[in-house]
Amino acid sequence: MFSRKLNGKVTQAELDGDVFIAVELSPAEKKEADRELAEYRASTKLTDKVGDSLIQFHIRARIDEYLEREKYDPAMSFGYFLKEYIDNLGTKRKDFAEQIGIDESLLSQLINGHRLPPDYIPIRLEIQSDKNISAWHWYKLVAMEKEHYIKTDKEIREKQLKYVHIPQYDKDGARKGKSKGVLAKR
Repeated sequence: MFSRKLNGKVTQAELDGDVFIAVELSPAEKKEADRELAEYRASTKLTDKVGDSLIQFHIRARIDEYLEREKYDPAMSFGYFLKEYIDNLGTKRKDFAEQIGIDESLLSQLINGHRLPPDYIPIRLEIQSDKNISAWHWYKLVAMEKEHYIKTDKEIREKQLKYVHIPQYDKDGARKGKSKGVLAKR
């Protein structure tokens, strides 16, 4: 890295980097320092991209592991994995919401399980992750939640019962008039 000899005595704190020393640079030295700084920043960006890819592969592996169990766990929801993904990237929620083109309040609702994602969200998440976490992975998390809800929510069945009319038959098999919906006991 670019360095310049200093005139005078340097303290241990200065050597440890605890103190910044202002130094006048010639135009050639400034140009060299700027080049080195740009080089360092470019290498850091590459490192960030590699780091993001590793995080994405890790989250995808965890999603795969969960989906392979084929048993719904409310603690492992779409919102849980989305929160883990954002937190591991080290991105603020506001910035992440901007990256995928949604309002921060929608992102919050998704993370907290107050709302299931619209169909475009898994696709945007796939694009944002540079296809490292596919839309299929995100969609399967949502499908697993919906399947559990459909199988276990008795209240929704009771609410929907009033909209369904099940034909009634007499003992000879002839159809009677309209009848109210009745849940069959199974």
